[in-house]
Amino acid sequence: MDPITAFKAYDLRGRIPHELNPDIAYRVARGYAEFLKPRRVCVGRDIRLSSAELAASVSRGLVDSGVDVQDIGLCGTEGVYFATSALGLDGGIMVTASHNPPDYNGLKFVREGARPISGDTGLRDIRRLAEAGAFATPLRAGQVTHVDTGRRYIEHLLSYVDHRTLKPLTIVCNAGNGGAGLIVDQLEPLLPFRFVKLLHRPDGTFPNGVPNPMLVQNHAPVAAAVRRERADLGIAWDGDYDRCFFFDGGGTFIEGYYVVGLLASVFLGRNPGARIVHDPRLTWNTLDIVAAHGGTAVQCKSGHAFIKAAMREADAVYGGEMSAHHYFRDFSYCDSGMIPWLVVAQVLSDTGQSLQELVAERMRLFPASGEINRRVPDAPAAIAAVQARYQPLALRVDQTDGLSLEFDRWRLNLRSSNTEPLLRLNVESRGDAALMAAKTEELLAFLGTMGAVAADH
Repeated sequence: MDPITAFKAYDLRGRIPHELNPDIAYRVARGYAEFLKPRRVCVGRDIRLSSAELAASVSRGLVDSGVDVQDIGLCGTEGVYFATSALGLDGGIMVTASHNPPDYNGLKFVREGARPISGDTGLRDIRRLAEAGAFATPLRAGQVTHVDTGRRYIEHLLSYVDHRTLKPLTIVCNAGNGGAGLIVDQLEPLLPFRFVKLLHRPDGTFPNGVPNPMLVQNHAPVAAAVRRERADLGIAWDGDYDRCFFFDGGGTFIEGYYVVGLLASVFLGRNPGARIVHDPRLTWNTLDIVAAHGGTAVQCKSGHAFIKAAMREADAVYGGEMSAHHYFRDFSYCDSGMIPWLVVAQVLSDTGQSLQELVAERMRLFPASGEINRRVPDAPAAIAAVQARYQPLALRVDQTDGLSLEFDRWRLNLRSSNTEPLLRLNVESRGDAALMAAKTEELLAFLGTMGAVAADH
């Protein structure tokens, strides 16, 4: 059979219909069943126009493999994580392309306990089996059952807050025409908040642009609404709402790095001495907070499959990536875009402080560049050149994920993207924003000599 080109490091994602279509989805589902040999699997889908048809093909492929399907319908990626774990299933498949353009779609895979299946844990095997097409004939066909896990999922989300102490905050929320608004609507009558809803209606054509809050141009509507409404908090999600982004009461976008530190402090307060998993891109603020709260920091390579594995191995209570992925032990060690803002709202209610007040001192102590993306002709050569130039003066070298170099007052991380042809740069310093900015410009200029050009995200 024809090769399937849409497989990536962590999932399958491609353009409709050439890279992904119902036939490919069917074959991949058969390959998944052949590899995992599950008895019961849940299937969920996002709001994209192509998702219903693809989900039906996935279900048909599973049924033809003798697998019973629990169809949970429209949901976010975390809906599949939750259903797989809560229902005690053998696996789950989510039909989504997250923040990609509307003519894309994809598949994300988990096994029992919502453990991820990625390139080195079975995804290559699934691809090989799907491409070969030599599927075994089952003793019986599977059956499809439609299951509503919504009530249990909402109850789980609410378990992270104490309703009795929540204040009547005003929260601006931007679903980006993705699926997050559907969950906000279910939570709204159960919470004391006033929600100001932007791009709230799900629309798989994404008429207002792709739901990617990492893009600077997508910040302005939330920032303006926060200021206009005098809101306490602004929130934005990507299309399948497994990432959550924050704006303070002044409409300022808060880098995910500082949210990781804030959530780490909250969960260490609730779980003294616990472990916290973090990625290597920006670290000093997180390390400082974890140490101050008596916890243990565990560094792990970026990427959800790596973070989840490290979370399980360490039994960490919380894990965070600066890319706005937040992981929770009580959520099967998986990432959620709904739990973080609920926890932050609880903190604002309990402390009476604004989000700006909660993170301002951390931003002053450890100013950071935020992730800067560049396209280069040869990423490995660019990283090697930076290493040759800067490593002789470094106090510490770490290659957990790309190249991390630490100096007395500043540090850098330079890595290739796991999912895109990009080079990603992060720079931070100890209390010296001018030094951080100068080193960032210096590094970008050096990369420019190797043909680096700016990227959109």
